[in-house]
Formats: sequence, structure tokens, C-alpha cells
Amino acid sequence: MCGIVGIVGKSNVNQALYDALTVLQHRGQDAAGIVTSHDGRLFLRKDNGLVRDVFHQRHMQRLVGHMGIGHVRYPTAGSSTSAEAQPFYVNSPYGITLAHNGNLTNVEQLAKEIYESDLRHVNTSSDSEVLLNVFAHELAQRGKLQPTEEDVFAAVIDVHNRCVGGYAVVAMITGYGIVGFRDPHGIRPIVFGQRHTDEGVEYMIASESVSLDVLGFTLIRDLAPGEAVYITEDGKLHTRQCAVAPKLTPCIFEHVYLARPDSIIDGVSVYKARLRMGEKLAEKILRERPEHDIDVVIPIPDTSRTAALELANHLGVKFREGFVKNRYIGRTFIMPGQAARKKSVRQKLNAIELEFRGKNVMLVDDSIVRGTTCKQIIQMAREAGAKNVYFCSAAPAVRYPNVYGIDMPSAHELIAHNRSTQDVADLIGADWLIYQDLPDLIEAVGGGKIKIAEFDCAVFDGKYVTGDIDDAYLNKIEQARNDSSKIKTQAVSAIIDLYNN
Repeated sequence: MCGIVGIVGKSNVNQALYDALTVLQHRGQDAAGIVTSHDGRLFLRKDNGLVRDVFHQRHMQRLVGHMGIGHVRYPTAGSSTSAEAQPFYVNSPYGITLAHNGNLTNVEQLAKEIYESDLRHVNTSSDSEVLLNVFAHELAQRGKLQPTEEDVFAAVIDVHNRCVGGYAVVAMITGYGIVGFRDPHGIRPIVFGQRHTDEGVEYMIASESVSLDVLGFTLIRDLAPGEAVYITEDGKLHTRQCAVAPKLTPCIFEHVYLARPDSIIDGVSVYKARLRMGEKLAEKILRERPEHDIDVVIPIPDTSRTAALELANHLGVKFREGFVKNRYIGRTFIMPGQAARKKSVRQKLNAIELEFRGKNVMLVDDSIVRGTTCKQIIQMAREAGAKNVYFCSAAPAVRYPNVYGIDMPSAHELIAHNRSTQDVADLIGADWLIYQDLPDLIEAVGGGKIKIAEFDCAVFDGKYVTGDIDDAYLNKIEQARNDSSKIKTQAVSAIIDLYNN
């Protein structure tokens, strides 16, 4: 899970890229980077940390040019060293920089091909650098001194033929333009839009529509699965379908957790999708316990708030804010190590005793992954005096790892893996646990005005839409993603960064 942005403007784009990345900060808090192009030269700044910490005034002053791309990262494949921060750069052909959201599932095969056949060197363990080298090689195969849009689209076609997985990409070809493209399944989101200025039309490509809104761009549309958009340096826009048999199967977890509620993804309002999730949950509660004794519905900030509000409305139960959130603590979703996550939850949330004392409380969260967070929160609710603590998940049970760009833990660290709902309830300490049913989630997200027939729901049902995931692959990522591996990687990364600095 990462955030990407690219802008072709009529004046310096450094501030616009910075502002867009701050809006996309929820998609990645590990590292940030911006690269701009001016008079055939590249100007790059990237490092570990939040956007506000990576870019200081001295860095912004150097990022000159009316064309550039940016990236915020959560680590999926690869480590957490600053060497893995994006955008990545290759000098041949033309000088290309690239930022990527997603994950390639055939990255080992590609890395081998790049070395043995393409005669290119990959310097990191990031699949984004692999993807960059594939794109650069295919563009070089055109053999043109000056690439046209036809050459760019032909290179994207070849990328689709070679790369498997979920990916949304922005790449800048120095002195020529910016290209954005999306995998043939449309797993990861990417949109583009425009704004009119006194100097002319400016274009922007980004992970989520909210970043366009904030900067005053008008959303044109989402890129279709397999489609590419190419914006030349002088502001001409070209689009082309570059996949043979594209099929829209977007990641449904974007609507559950990843995206901001004020974004629109594939024509679907994330906010309205979450409202419908709350409606579906209320209907399930009334089916299972029509005589329920819920006194109050309390969301776990922030992602679950929309669903919790609609759930309370449909149940006719009070909705209350029972937790105060420290907004200076990052998301606990992918923090390595149980101890770090437990400590972070206690620092992040504090219960308002008035809303819990002597009440039967229904807590609502967007999902349950490891169970660490909700177990701590349930204990906090009891300590605040709750009579009974019920727990509601706006998503179904997460039983399988994600392989398309969300760094979910290994299967055996998922609390619902090979466990029943009652088993999970006992482990997290809930008096009653209710999960969203998968058909209801699909209806909630895909049942609006824009109909989406199929989603990537692999984390819930184990069905991977690219069709190339087997037990051997899952076992491999199991070893790479478990907590002990991450802690070792972090320790090595810290030593490397200390040495480099």
C-alpha cells in the first residue's frame, strides 16, 4: 500500500506534489520522495519518514521544474531502508524515474530475466525497481532517439505481458512526459484529472481522487484496467488500452480500510460504501439477535466511524465517540512486533469512561487482522466500566495474506486463520463478535450506481485473481512477513542507514 502522484504543469510543481503527498500520507508513512524535471535535468529528494519530515525548505527550493512525480511508501516487498524509498531512477533510455503502488507476484522470475536477458542491474530488493527496469528495457527496444506516445504505449503493452500482480504506476521520462498505467485487473487504484490556469491546462495522476480535489483538479476518470495515460511535457494528453483481456477486479480492502472516505474509486464513493457496510451489519445483527441489549455504538477511530454511524442509525441505538485518538501516532496496521503494536494502541487511544460505565457497548472496527489492536481496545473498554463488550467488524474475517501490495502479516499471524468466529471472540475477549458477511460487503461496495461485478477479495476467501498464487508462493511470503523476520530486517536496515548517514 503506497501513494503515487504525477503532475505536468505550467509552472513549478514542487509545492503541488508536496501537498498531494500530504493528502495521500495515509497510504504510506514509512518513506516519501519527489523527483522533478527541468531543462533535461532531474532533481530528486527522498528519505524515510513522513512528508513533512523528509522535505524541508532547502529541499523544496532545489526541486525545480514543471513536471514531476512523488511517492509515499508502506514497505511491502523489500526492506525499510532509505535505499528502498521511491521514486527509483535509471539513466537508460532517456533517464526514467518511476513510483509504484502494488506488488509483483513474479518478481523473482523478472529479476532473473533482467539480469540474464535484459543485461540490467537491480540494486535493491524492491519490486518497484524491477518494474522500472522492465519498462525502461521495453522502451529502449523501440530504438528511438525521441520517443512518441506510440513507443510509450508499446512499452506498457510489453510490461503487461511480462509483469504479473497488482500495480498502479507513474513514471517520468526526462524531457518528454509522464506516463501512468494500471495492471490488467485494476487491483490498485489510479485516477487522473485536469485544472485550467491562466497559462493553460495542467494534468495530474494520483492514487486517490481526494488529492485531485484538494489541489483544485477536476477528476476526469479512473484509469481502466490495463490502460495507460501519457501526458507530454508540453501538456498533450493521450490514453490507450494496453492489455489484451483486461477485467476490472479491484481490491475491496481499499473501501474497507485503505482509502480516505472522501475518495471515489472506480466510480464508487468510499464514504457511501462504508455507509452501506453499516446498514448490512445492522441487518445481520437484527437477524441474529432481534432482541439485542446494545446500549451504545462506539467506533474505533477513524476508518470505522462511517459504518458505525449508519449501524447505530439502523439499530435505533445511541452513537457515541468513546475513544479519543492521539493523531500523532501512526497507523498500527503493519507495525512489526506485537510489543510495538500493543504499546502503540495504548498511546494512540484513550477511553472516555462516561460512555462505557455500566453499559452494553458495541465497538465497531473496519476489520480484524492480527487481533492485537481490538484485544487491547476491548480491555480498555472493560477497564472503563463497560458491562458487556460486543465487537463488530465491517469486513469479513481476514484469513489469508494479501499478495498485491498490502503488507498484511503471514497467514499464521492472522487471528482468524483456521479459527471460528467464537474462537476469535474468545481470543480477543469479546462477549459477542459479529463479522460482515462477504456477499454483504460485495453488495455494499459494488451495489451503488456504479456496478462492479467482481472484486479481489483474496484476504477473505483465498481466491487470488491473477491465478498464479500457489502454496509454495504463500509459504515464501510467510517466511518474509512474519514478525521475527521483520524485526531482523529492521535491525539490519537501521545499521545500514546509520552507516550511510
